[in-house]
Amino acid sequence: METYRIFDSELEKLSQKVIQMCSQVEQQVNNALAALKEYDLVLAKKVVNSDTEIDTLDVKIDKLCQKIFALQAPVASDLRYILSALKINNDLERIGDHAVNIAKRVAPLSEYRQLISELGVDQVSAQTSLLFSDVLQLVKTHDLKICQEIYQRSASVKEGCHEVADQILNEMMQQSEIVVVASNILIILNLIERIAGYSNNIAESITFVVDGEIVKHRKNLQ
Repeated sequence: METYRIFDSELEKLSQKVIQMCSQVEQQVNNALAALKEYDLVLAKKVVNSDTEIDTLDVKIDKLCQKIFALQAPVASDLRYILSALKINNDLERIGDHAVNIAKRVAPLSEYRQLISELGVDQVSAQTSLLFSDVLQLVKTHDLKICQEIYQRSASVKEGCHEVADQILNEMMQQSEIVVVASNILIILNLIERIAGYSNNIAESITFVVDGEIVKHRKNLQ
């Protein structure tokens, strides 16, 4: 009985650390996008500096999963959660890296704040913040109804990124002097699109935890 209590305690600790990781990554994403919108170099630097905390928590979660496997041979839903926690942790760490890379690209954009706004990057950023807010709620609640919202928001973010990218390419053809900054914005859009993709992955992982169903690569999720 004591072994089971220890096992349950470690699972709860894992759950709380995954939630903490998701919450900190959400803050990174929001800060990076806010820094981009407001050209806030102090906030951008804060995002870059916070990456060490995310990396440290990433390692702690991995080690905790290994510890739980060593305590017992988990089965059924417990096993699904531990396996999914490892994948979610990895996806969150990558999202954090993308937020850092966005923040690092804020400084060169000082003279093009108007262009960024006119192209619709701000709208895509706002959609991304809403998307990741849903991700955090899903990680906290495991409410599968939120998954559908994540899939839809993710698709909307990706579509928005493609539309803005098309506009940028047209601008580059007409104004050769903006090629460098336009390329920088295209990279940021690619990073935002990857954040949306990893958000999708997390929703799929939670579905696996709750239902034991692998939904990866399904095109028409109901």
